[in-house]
Formats: sequence, structure tokens, C-alpha cells
Amino acid sequence: MARCFAGAKCELASVARSLAKQTRRSLDCNAAAAPIPFSSPIPSHHRSKLHLQSEAPCLLLQRGVAAGHFNRTSLGNLSSSGVKLGQSVEERKWNLVSASMQASVQTAAKVGARESGSVPLEKLVEVVTNAAKTGAAVVMDRVDKPRTVDFKGATDLVTDTDKATEEAILEVIKEAFPDHLVLGEEGGVSGGPNSDYLWCIDPLDGTTNFAHSYPCFAVSVAVLWKGRPIAGSVVEFAGGPFCWVTRTFSATAGGGAFCEGQRIHVSDTESVQRSLLVTGFGYEHDDAWATNIELFKHFTDVTRGVRRLGAAAVDLCHVALGLVDAYWEYRLKPWDVAAGVLIAEEAGALVTRMDGKDFTVFDRSVIASNGKIHPQLLDVIRPATQKLLDSGKFVDDLWFKPDGYQLK
Repeated sequence: MARCFAGAKCELASVARSLAKQTRRSLDCNAAAAPIPFSSPIPSHHRSKLHLQSEAPCLLLQRGVAAGHFNRTSLGNLSSSGVKLGQSVEERKWNLVSASMQASVQTAAKVGARESGSVPLEKLVEVVTNAAKTGAAVVMDRVDKPRTVDFKGATDLVTDTDKATEEAILEVIKEAFPDHLVLGEEGGVSGGPNSDYLWCIDPLDGTTNFAHSYPCFAVSVAVLWKGRPIAGSVVEFAGGPFCWVTRTFSATAGGGAFCEGQRIHVSDTESVQRSLLVTGFGYEHDDAWATNIELFKHFTDVTRGVRRLGAAAVDLCHVALGLVDAYWEYRLKPWDVAAGVLIAEEAGALVTRMDGKDFTVFDRSVIASNGKIHPQLLDVIRPATQKLLDSGKFVDDLWFKPDGYQLK
């Protein structure tokens, strides 16, 4: 048996090196003190690329225990993920590679803030909640009344309700924090230019839906400290004409995510083939739009379906609630995602850019998933995004970040 245990670290390191060649991430198997999470098998098209060599018929599970890479908890994870005694060597290797791929993706930096600065977190939460509810009250008062619709672009709508809602939200924020910086979809940048705090407001996410009384729109409010969300709230409108209802999502960095006061969590789906996804498309029919059309086609073919709701804040909250397993989109603005990404992350979601790099609310692409299917999604989405970046027709610099605003 001792011979079976020998060489475990070398084998694990070899698999990790093969994986790193594909993901361009380095994994140090010798430093893996925590259990390695095992999940879905690696897709078959990766197998031919990794060129793993066969080994003597000795159980990989036993080798891992001897090498110190697994403890009793991780053995339970192995069992629940389908890695069992008696599996072929190749099957065990693919499960190990899939786990390593997931571990590499899950090293992505957290989106949420690590501290709240000089203002007590409780005060920030109070104002975020009050601002979102105040804005939602304005929308609810107008939702079944005639609208005045203007155009910011050929198909990009803005209504009188967008403007009135933002004004109401601004009053709440400025009364509490007159020196804080504010970024609103309609009003742009206002407030103290030297503040570390930035409030991101989308007074009516899904304006086109609202203009047509289609039940998928929301009010979104978040506060950032040095570029990272501290607290956020999204009030989603559902139902329909004359029977509108709302549900309120909220989260604080490190404090979990909630819907109507109940703790929420992302789904447990482990396979893209069994997933329900959601995406969105911007108003500009450019190269990013065309790339996403192709991604939409691909995932429509290989999943249970891809929805397009038309409100990013709602999409992200649906990931948090476990209604859908992942969401991705290009060209979102900070006010679209600031609250939603925090709510999703605090519900257990993994959030990155669409090229797999760390995400900030000022980035131009986002993918948020339950974490378990993230590597499988990036296997398709990352190359498409990289091709778009390499073409020079889609840039990855930060946008809509107020001049002089410092990120931590």
C-alpha cells in the first residue's frame, strides 16, 4: 500500500501543469492546504488537449490522502461528486482536472469591499435601503399611468419616471451624505469629487420593459468604497398591469444576500447541459453584440435554455436566488451592476469578466454564475471574448469611472 501512496504530489502537480497550460493560470498543488472542490467532469474536447499519461492502477484517492491534499471533509466531497473506488484511471484523472480547473477560476478576487471606511456599515445599509424603497415607491405610483417617453438613442428609451425616480433617490442620499460622490444613469456625476464613497444609481433598470408594461424592471442602488460595493439593494417589479408586486433584494459585503429578509443562495447545478442561463444585448449592434449573438446561439443549443429579460440588475438577482444558473453580458455600466453583482456574490456566485479576469463594476463585461459551471462557461466565452479584444474593436479599459475617483 505504501508504494501506492508514493509519488502522489508529483502526479497532482503534473495534472495541474497541464491544466495551467490551457487556462494560463498557475496552480501550486504543494500549497493546497484546503480541500480541492470536485465537481462536474471535464468536457471531452479538453481530454485530447491535456495528453495525460497513464499510470499504474493505484487509487488516486488513496494517493491524495497520503500526500495531504485531502482530509475527511474533502473525501465526502469526492464521494458526493461521483468519484468512487473502482473508477478507471482516466475517469479519476478527468475528475481531478475538472476540480483543478474550478479551483483555478475560484481564485478570482472578490468584487465586494473588504471594509466600509469611516461611515458605519449600519448607516450605509439604512440609506441604501431607504433610497431603493423611495425610488420604488415613485415607480409604483406611475406604473399604470400614461408615460412620457423620450429617446437617448435610436432604441434607447428614457421616461419621465426614470428622471423622477432618480431625483427622489438623490434626495435621500444627499440628505444623509452631502459630501459623497454619486453616479446616476440619468444625472451623471455629482457630489464630492474627493470622496472615497460612490453611489451608483439605476432609477429604472429595464426602461423599455417599463414603457411597455412588461413585468421585468427594477430600481437599483449601491454604495461603493474605493471602487468596491459595500451595500446594495434591488427592488424588482413583477406581475403585470393592475397587479404589480415587488420583491426586495439586499446584500452587504461579507454579510450575505437576502430576498424579502430571507437568506438566499445560488443554485447547485453542476453541468452546463442542465443549466438555465440568462444574457442581455446592448443597444449598439457592434462587434460585441454580434459575438454575444453567437454565444447565445451556442448555449441555446447545449443548455436547457437562455433567457433575455432586459434588466441586468434583475438578471443578477435571479442568479442569486437560484432561478438561473449564470448570467453574462457585454457593455454594462456601473449603475447596471453595482448592486446586482454584490447580491449575487454574497449569495455564493462567482463573478469575473468574460475573459476570466477579476471584475470591477467599471469593467465592460461580466459573467456571474453559481461557481460550479463557471469553468465550463468560460471554456466557450473566454476565447470568444479574447478574440474580440484582440481585434481592437472591444477595449477592456475601465469606463464611466468618475475622474479622480480612486480604486483600491
